[in-house]
Amino acid sequence: MRYVTVRATHAEGEAFHPLGAAVADEPAVTTGPIHQLELIDGDTGVSLSEVRSGLDRYSEVLADSPYVIEYTTTGADRGFAYTHFELDELTRRLLRYRRSSDLIVEMPIESEPDGTTVVTLVGDASAFAGAFDPMPAEVSIEVVETGEYDPGVRQLFGRLTARQREVLETAVRAGYYEDPRGATQEGLAEELGVSPATVGEHLRKIESRVFSGFVAGE
Repeated sequence: MRYVTVRATHAEGEAFHPLGAAVADEPAVTTGPIHQLELIDGDTGVSLSEVRSGLDRYSEVLADSPYVIEYTTTGADRGFAYTHFELDELTRRLLRYRRSSDLIVEMPIESEPDGTTVVTLVGDASAFAGAFDPMPAEVSIEVVETGEYDPGVRQLFGRLTARQREVLETAVRAGYYEDPRGATQEGLAEELGVSPATVGEHLRKIESRVFSGFVAGE
């Protein structure tokens, strides 16, 4: 079994669904991974989405959207939203592509700050041949990572966003976690093209997410 992680973007820089576009226009809302996304029938779908901040405003967006049939949210400022929604034509084609493909979509699906969607697909090596040929023309696909599929490792590092995995890989290669350290946050920042403060923030979040995976009950 192999996995391929791809970065999917709309060719015109738009969200894949009008509901996503409406949420993206809300500065008070920070969305997280999508933990479930399924085609219910020919015209509707359901999703379980994580909301990292602004859940009340997110609920208002759902209530006002003509695409939302029903929804349920749980949490305070941070939580989850389960949404039954109507599909637009592009989303319908994407979900039908997913259903017809021999590849399995590993959840969750991550969204980056610029609206890019990061998806990991799992399957036999032969299943990847021509796998993206039926993809709608509006969708641009960039392969960012591939390798042998190890469910344990993938589940652990699946807690990280694509950017966090990039920072972690850079830190490990540079010897940041060796004793004594082979790199500083300043050096990593120069290589990654960000500030040392941003590197420090990324590393704290990475360590919190990964190490929590070793704690019973997490």
